[in-house]
Amino acid sequence: MSQLITTELVELDQNLGSSPEAVIRHLAGKVAATGRATEVEGLFADAFAREQKTATGVPGGIAIPHCRSAAVTVPTLAMARLSSPVDFGAKDGPADLIFFIAAPDGADQEHLKLLSKLARSLIKKDFTGALRNASSPEEIVELVDGALADKPAAAAVSTGSVSTSSTTGDSVSTGSTTETGPKRLVAVTACPTGIAHTYMAADSLVAAAKEAGVDLQVETQGSSGAKPLDPAVIAAADAVIFAVDVDVRGKERFAGKPVISAPVKRGIDEPAKMVQEALAAADNPNARRVTGGMEVASEEAAGGEHLGQKLKKALLTGVSYMIPFVAGGGLLIALGFLLGGYNITDIADTVVLENNFGNLPEGGLNIYLGAVLFKIGALSIGFLVPALAGYIAFGIADRPGIAPGFTAGAVAGFMGAGFLGGLVGGLLAGVVAHWIGTWDVPRWLRGLMPVVIIPLLASIVASGLMFLVLGGPIAGLTAALNSWLSGMTGASAVVLGIILGLMMCFDLGGPVNKVAYSFAVAGLGAGSLIDNPAPLQIMATVMAAGMVPPLAMALATTLDHKRFSLAERENGKAAWLLGASFISEGAIPFAAADPLRVIPASMLGGAVTGAIAMATGVTSQAPHGGIFVFFAIGNLLMFVVSIVIGTIVTALAVLALKRWAVRQPADTVEAVPATV
Repeated sequence: MSQLITTELVELDQNLGSSPEAVIRHLAGKVAATGRATEVEGLFADAFAREQKTATGVPGGIAIPHCRSAAVTVPTLAMARLSSPVDFGAKDGPADLIFFIAAPDGADQEHLKLLSKLARSLIKKDFTGALRNASSPEEIVELVDGALADKPAAAAVSTGSVSTSSTTGDSVSTGSTTETGPKRLVAVTACPTGIAHTYMAADSLVAAAKEAGVDLQVETQGSSGAKPLDPAVIAAADAVIFAVDVDVRGKERFAGKPVISAPVKRGIDEPAKMVQEALAAADNPNARRVTGGMEVASEEAAGGEHLGQKLKKALLTGVSYMIPFVAGGGLLIALGFLLGGYNITDIADTVVLENNFGNLPEGGLNIYLGAVLFKIGALSIGFLVPALAGYIAFGIADRPGIAPGFTAGAVAGFMGAGFLGGLVGGLLAGVVAHWIGTWDVPRWLRGLMPVVIIPLLASIVASGLMFLVLGGPIAGLTAALNSWLSGMTGASAVVLGIILGLMMCFDLGGPVNKVAYSFAVAGLGAGSLIDNPAPLQIMATVMAAGMVPPLAMALATTLDHKRFSLAERENGKAAWLLGASFISEGAIPFAAADPLRVIPASMLGGAVTGAIAMATGVTSQAPHGGIFVFFAIGNLLMFVVSIVIGTIVTALAVLALKRWAVRQPADTVEAVPATV
């Protein structure tokens, strides 16, 4: 096995710049200079993208920037002891000890275990003290090798540190579990990379629990594998701690347990507070609990979340559950038109009820299949508003909110209140259901609350308000909005196209993107090529603009691959298909690594595409599918032309920004030349 650190990878008492960006770039250069990475920029881009997601500074003046990168050929550790500390986001101040962990995308398990073991050693004060007192790179390498080999020397590993139950890093524990002992806690730690923070948080929580006299066992869901906690240990636990930046694998195992959940970095920065919060939750009957893989919070537990954040989460939940109904239904309607012609809308009901394979209608098999597909799609689209409202309510009140939400959405559809009515009805149903769920009722009635009482009362209140008070005004507003859109021509249509294009490319699948998309699909059912083409034009504009960012990133990586890391070049190859399929999220890896260049360039191209699509009257009867639903696109030539022009504009803009809009650190350090 190759050595993780060598003397060439150690910098002692040097000023490497005043920002994390400068330090990471310098250390990436050292890794490349030793032949352990194929390029500096690719490695730097991957590491800095990881740093922007979560700061890697930890208490004690330490920072551990790390990443997996296609540019790395050998698992590597580079270390710098800074003469001028740099702020890496730790609460106790800037860091002077920097460990840069660079792992290949396909690193073997043994190397990953060693890297995670080193990360765990960095929370031991004797080890970090020895690193600060070391007088040469050779001494640093010896200390690190000693920590990786579990040498008992005081300089390498603290003899007073908390013991663990595993040497592989899969699970750790404060000690034995007894039947009549202290409170028992379990925890899960996980971070996106799974190399450093996952294991440091685990050890920090274990040490804090031991100091508090609490039994704690941790499951580390990291890159070196995860050994699940024993079900008996979970069953005996009084509460659970989730210190994670990603979804917990197998969360349903903890169903019913009081839970404290926070980013993984808090498990390193504030482990004692998390342990105390978990102990308090264990004694609080109204504490947040894990139920069926989802966490449900009481008002007290969720008090730190702003009202706007709660509403945004609920609305996005509704939209995300609604989209499959719309996407599948819209494509089926488009296929129905393809087989049965555009007059299928007038005869579909009669054909599907009166005909079958043995009694085909006039026009033959194509008409029959077209009618069947159209009707299935229309019925699916019919769930648009109820599903939106039902899952908005679900986002607020969990499962008890689904039935009242669907009912309020159905009322909104019945009254012609449409998409806006679904939003209002879903919010009403969710709020009422959540409020009823807070009632203090006798124990014998609690079992009936989520399945009978809450759905019944919330449906009466929310749907009653829709019928008696809100439905009529919202229906009037919806009709006025549809009339305004239908009358948009010329310059006003182009302005709408620009706005929709900007929204689709602003956050690439995020809330703003989803608002524009939902606005388009909500009107799709009312669209008609002859009588009301405006909704179909809006749908085509939204789809075309949403295809631009991934296609543009794919083109940019082809035109000037030197401006992108190896990982981005690989993502660029996949982005061709993602963009063609109308999956805007294909550009997210590029935006995450370089948001200040990629997002403005994408918005520019999206605005151009939106303007052209609206100005030329392009229509789409399918809500998804991109170029693969060409048969549902009206004026296909201009649809393609608008996408091509927008893609070229964005690609050239992002390349220009990468070439000329380059921010230099205030305190720069000469880059280390890469050897390939």
